[in-house]
Order: sequence, then C-alpha cells, then structure tokens
Amino acid sequence: MHAVGVDLGGTKVQGVVVDQDGGRVGEARGRTPADGGPAAVVAEIATVVKAAAKDAKVSARKLAGVGIGSPGLVDAATGQVSGAANLPGFDEPVPLGSLVADALGAEVRVGNDVSVATVAEHRLGAGRGFEDLLVVFAGSGVGGGLVLGGRLWPGTHGAAGEIGHMVVVEGGELCPCGRRGCMEAYAGRNALERLARAAAAAGRPTELLAIQERQRRPRMTSGVFKTALDAGDPLAHELIGRAVQALAAAIASAVNLVDVEAVLIGGGLGDKLGEPFVRRIETAMIPHLFVRPSPLRVMPGALGDYAGAMGAALLVAGRA
Repeated sequence: MHAVGVDLGGTKVQGVVVDQDGGRVGEARGRTPADGGPAAVVAEIATVVKAAAKDAKVSARKLAGVGIGSPGLVDAATGQVSGAANLPGFDEPVPLGSLVADALGAEVRVGNDVSVATVAEHRLGAGRGFEDLLVVFAGSGVGGGLVLGGRLWPGTHGAAGEIGHMVVVEGGELCPCGRRGCMEAYAGRNALERLARAAAAAGRPTELLAIQERQRRPRMTSGVFKTALDAGDPLAHELIGRAVQALAAAIASAVNLVDVEAVLIGGGLGDKLGEPFVRRIETAMIPHLFVRPSPLRVMPGALGDYAGAMGAALLVAGRA
C-alpha cells in the first residue's frame, strides 16, 4: 500500500507518495494560500495529494492514508492545529485532520512539522544508527527535534527541541516570538532578511536585494543568500557569520545539557549552504563544548527538502 506525506509550510505545500518500503515514488508541490483561511489551505492540500498520487500512478482512493506535518501546536489524537501564525486562519484551533479527511475520503494523521522531519532523518536519513540525536532545521526560523533513547522526545508540553528560542544574547535582537536575544533572531532567514534590509536602507552596499529581484523571489530565500555568498557580498558574509556563531552557541549548549551522539543540521540554509556551513558551525561550537575533545558527530541532514514530507508519510504507518 502507498501513503502520502504532506509538508505544510508557510510558503509551500509539498507532497510525496511512498511505497511500503519507504521509497519515494511520486511527488507534487503547491503554494500555501496567503488568504482564504483554512478552507483554502485544505483545498491546496487536497490538490497536492491528488497530483502526487497521479505522479505515482496510484489512485488517490487506494492510498493507505495521508500524513501531514504542520507548523503550530498539534494535537495528534484529534488532528487539531492551533497557533500556526504563518497559515491563514490558523491562529485559532483548526480541525485540520478531519477537514482533509472529508476532502479526500482518506484516513489522515497530523503531526508537528519539525517533529516528523526529525523522525524522518532518524529513521531514513543521516541519523540512522544513533540513539541520541539533535536535529536542527535552520530555515525561515530555526526549529529542532530531539531523539533520546531511540525515540522522539516531545517534552512535557510538546515543546522539546525549541532550540531557536534559546537566548544567545541577553537583551539582544527582537525575535518573532516577542522576546529578545533568541538564536532565531540571529540565524532565522526572516531575521537575516530584516537585518539585510535595514543595513541596505542605512547605506550598506549589498547585492542581496538585487539578487532577490533577479531571481523573482518574494523573500530572501536561502538560494538568494547562497548566490550572494558565492559572489563575495560583504553583508551576506557578515550576516551568515553571525548566524553561524548564534547556531554554534545554542547547539553547543544543548549538547552540554543532553549529551547526544550526533547533531544534524538541515532546513533551507543547511541544505543550500551545505557542508561548508555545517563545518563552520562545528568549528564555532568547540569553545562552548564541555566535553573536549568531543566525540560528537556534526553532519548535514540527508533528506534535504523531503524530510518533512517523508516524516509525515511515516505517520500513516504509525512509525513517526
């Protein structure tokens, strides 16, 4: 039997079809609606699921089920999502699971997007073989997941792994969460864009805005930053340097607390900037680590952009 996993993000809806062995046999991608509320989001999910099933040459009616990795607070038992500020109309609780089930006539399971991506890297990606693992996703924000004793560790309130909100600079930059000095305020792509625009407005020379315009991107994507870095843009190098230092301090502090075997770094920035970015973070972590020399493994994630959707597919088989 085939299952579909859907990675629901603030800008994209990505679906993959996997077979019984976990192999990817079909996929589709759409854009997350900016308005229209939950109904528009559900309609886009249904469209992507059907397109992915068609790509896999599988009837949507014969799917074993659909798994969804969603931002926000997720009640896995009911499929309810709340507090997903980057989805239209999801500030209040939305019964996403039942709405998508009604739209598709299929069994639907919903999990937190970062949690399911963490499980995917642990079961299918670079985290295979590790019992204690920290996975960090550096994208528009910075999220993380913990695997301890071979199992996802959600924490008492489901908030374990919120590494982006570890304070790295007391009284520092304002974070989207409303607090100051969080690592995400220095390493999240949205924060990097805000800082870049402020610097450009103050007269700092940079090609970041021009590259964004040439690439026809509505935001400064990870690809925009990579292009600027490759071109030697001084501001891009400065901002990514600050991000590296913030990530290193927060990750090292987390490692000191839970003593994991390995750290994986993914997300948009991790995937686009690749091995050199990960090695810079690893090097910057050294002064902050309690155990030295450290046996810690620091590696890029292996599943790239597919981690969220692959992890969501695992929900269908009860493996996530």
